[in-house]
Amino acid sequence: MSKPHVLIVEDEPDIADLIRFHCDREGMEAEVIGAGKPAVESIRKTPPDVVILDLMLPDVGGIEICRRLKQWPETREIPVVMVTAKGEESDVVTGLEIGADDYVVKPFSPRVLMARVRAVLRRRAELQEIPVDNRLERIDGRLVIDPDRHVITIDTKPTDLTVTEFGILNHLAQRPGFVRTRDQIIAAVHGRNVVLSSRTIDVHVTALRKKLGSLAGCVETVRGIGYRFCAPPEEVG
Repeated sequence: MSKPHVLIVEDEPDIADLIRFHCDREGMEAEVIGAGKPAVESIRKTPPDVVILDLMLPDVGGIEICRRLKQWPETREIPVVMVTAKGEESDVVTGLEIGADDYVVKPFSPRVLMARVRAVLRRRAELQEIPVDNRLERIDGRLVIDPDRHVITIDTKPTDLTVTEFGILNHLAQRPGFVRTRDQIIAAVHGRNVVLSSRTIDVHVTALRKKLGSLAGCVETVRGIGYRFCAPPEEVG
């Protein structure tokens, strides 16, 4: 089995070397690029399994890089973990809403970062292994969740989601009407060893609802508990 290919886009050599060291310890093949433009060119030429992306780069910023990667069909499914000193809530929200799969603020624990990277890699592998016949049809067929292609269809129109958004929707839609706590959602999407704030899940749900458009109401907030997938009575059970 080949080693996961991790691309580290970081212009601070000490931090890049630290991340690469821990990737090596985890049995991953790590590559470092210190600027945005060559990183984008490398990703399009040889797509990695995951990108660890700094926001503050000397040329093209991390936000713009992530936006481009999530727009291009050949790169949109590559998980992106942002690592940055910009830890304001607005920065986190921006990163997650444009498609980042996770967001780690400097200074960070290398063990936590590696746990996040393993989680997105595991989730991506699980999605790729799920056969087409496991797809779900909800709301009288208006919403189709296709795990194999990692897309949803709303009224026959394909809509692409990030790994985390897809995981949340798929987890909730598996049991319509059943309430899932934020911790349960995090465990289902990222694994039980990953600790995220409830705010992170709320941000992903907000972004997911925007993409669901007219079906946004199917992801219902249960105040003080978490979320559930709403469906016609005949679908609950």
